[in-house]
Amino acid sequence: MRFFIFITNYKLITNIQIILKNMTKEKNNKMEKIVSLCKRRGFIFPASEIYGGLANSYSYGPYGVELKNNIKQLWWKKFVQERSDMVGMDGPIMLHTKAWEASGHTSGFNDVMVDCKACKLRFRADYLVEELTGKDMEGQLEEMTKVLQEEKLKCPKCGKSDWTEARNINMMFKTEMNGVEGDVYLRPETAGAIFLDFKNILDSMRVKIPFGIAQIGKAFRNEIVARNFIFRLREFEQMEIEYFIDPKMKWEDLFEEWLKFQEEFAMEIGVKKENMRRYEHTPEKLSHYSKKTIDIEYNFAFGFGELFGLAHRSDFDLTQHSKFSNQKLEYTNPQTKEKFIPHVLEPTFGLDRSILVAIDAAYNEEELEDGSRVVMKFPKRIAPIKIAVFPLLKNKPELMIKAKEIFDILKSDYTCEFDDNGNIGKRYRRQDEIGTPYCLTVDFDSLEKGDVTIRDRDTMKQDRIRIEELASFFQENLK
Repeated sequence: MRFFIFITNYKLITNIQIILKNMTKEKNNKMEKIVSLCKRRGFIFPASEIYGGLANSYSYGPYGVELKNNIKQLWWKKFVQERSDMVGMDGPIMLHTKAWEASGHTSGFNDVMVDCKACKLRFRADYLVEELTGKDMEGQLEEMTKVLQEEKLKCPKCGKSDWTEARNINMMFKTEMNGVEGDVYLRPETAGAIFLDFKNILDSMRVKIPFGIAQIGKAFRNEIVARNFIFRLREFEQMEIEYFIDPKMKWEDLFEEWLKFQEEFAMEIGVKKENMRRYEHTPEKLSHYSKKTIDIEYNFAFGFGELFGLAHRSDFDLTQHSKFSNQKLEYTNPQTKEKFIPHVLEPTFGLDRSILVAIDAAYNEEELEDGSRVVMKFPKRIAPIKIAVFPLLKNKPELMIKAKEIFDILKSDYTCEFDDNGNIGKRYRRQDEIGTPYCLTVDFDSLEKGDVTIRDRDTMKQDRIRIEELASFFQENLK
């Protein structure tokens, strides 16, 4: 009986292992398809490719930059323009050297790296140890070296076990500026400029606690291992908010509210709720100034990874900058005249990760009666192209003229594309892969009856719409 149970369990375990292996293979395959589509269809290109490329550096192509701008505009509208408690700003990439001393970046913004002496490949030590042993050893420098060397862990690249000691590396990019003594850095996050201009915004705007300052901009981190396409880059864009609150207020409900706002935004760019989860940092992993930090993670094609973050940073930043600058960075309650340094809730959004998650969530493969198709089902608000206009035949001047006339009218209100290359079926497939919600075809009936064919991306259903009704049709369907 025991032998039978063992065999049964063994088969069950083997079947589970096979299923998990196939799931991993399927996910990796999806990621490869996404990367391929992004290059083929002009979303994202490897940067400096004609010179052999530059590791984990990418250019946004014609459709990628449209998608990027649409996501930025959606974020700005939701978190700044539609709220009465938010203002925006755009700070510089290079800040005063003392700003990074005050924030702790100069001394403490480190990752741990280790090299394989045999193949010279460099790894982020804590990631490597966790992948090889399952042990989370973040921050334990000596222990990581001990595990790698004494347990003879093998290099994933060459299979040898010959490691350097694990060592810290500061992740800020250092640069030079004429007339400035000391080190100058490219900012590793956008938040710094917000804290430095906190007093200016208090003095120039009629803001009252609680209120937030939002910013979208480039940041730079000298990552040891950038990876997973545009998920982890050395040059990237952030969409960040510093939300200032009274230190005496009960902040827990507000914290939960901001988490919901972040999840709402993820769903607005196409994420399904079941593909998100929350990860709360344990007390031992919290930054020394943080009361609470939660990451919103998404199940990417390569597995779960951080998408957005929310942290209670207490009054650490304003206190530090006040100390290092000898300036009072206080808020005065207009009713009680009480002065205090506000506490901060910090919702952070990675723009490049938002683009990746929008692409990942939109990617669909569908089997049809006449074959298959890949279709990017972007929410209409962020689709790079909203309407594609086709003349049925390229060699018929009358169709070309009418199609151009309609295109010229629509392009003043929508991002449109004129496409006369190839047969209609191929044009549909191309626009499906771009994620265009509607394709409009001008045929001979259009010249005689004054209507056109509108084809829906998701359902592939085609309807005839009168030309004079196109404005109201798209106004209704592309809100």
